[in-house]
Amino acid sequence: MTAAGLVVLGYLSGSVPFGLILVRMARGVDVREEGSGNIGATNVARVAGKGLGVLVLVLDALKGALPVLLAREVEPPGSVVPAAVGLAAFAGHVAPPWLGFRGGKGVATALGVLAVLAPRAALAGALTYGVVFAVLRISSVGSLLAGAVATAVAWCLPGTSPAAAALTSVLLAAMLWTHRGNIGRLLRRGEPRI
Repeated sequence: MTAAGLVVLGYLSGSVPFGLILVRMARGVDVREEGSGNIGATNVARVAGKGLGVLVLVLDALKGALPVLLAREVEPPGSVVPAAVGLAAFAGHVAPPWLGFRGGKGVATALGVLAVLAPRAALAGALTYGVVFAVLRISSVGSLLAGAVATAVAWCLPGTSPAAAALTSVLLAAMLWTHRGNIGRLLRRGEPRI
């Protein structure tokens, strides 16, 4: 498979809207019309329960991880293609063509991508999210701090490839963009707790 084909596969994998599909199957409602209107795990948990939210989190992470694993297997060591595939999977989640390019915020998909390319950074980010969410009960704060910590770990600890470290920075910048509404509500002290 060519590098371009792998990137397209990553985008298509990322674009599968598990949150929308599973909530529609389980509850018969469009998750985009409930709660925050987001298709990601946090809103699914609000709308359809924590169990379904966890399932969407896992599936959204897998749709980032699996195409990156494939790219890493078929590309030579040191290739930047797996990082490009990871970015494409993230983009697919954020802008799926099936939903008019209006998708989720990409946190779980980014976690899946980094679990393959920068596992220590992914672990640090996941732990940060867990602690922050446990204390504050505000998912967006946990997500953004997790992205910042994962980026710092990827750049500071040896063993992360330059492409993977650069990808963490790009993903963090993209998550700041996808969370711009949350950031505005945080500044106004209007961000809801879960």
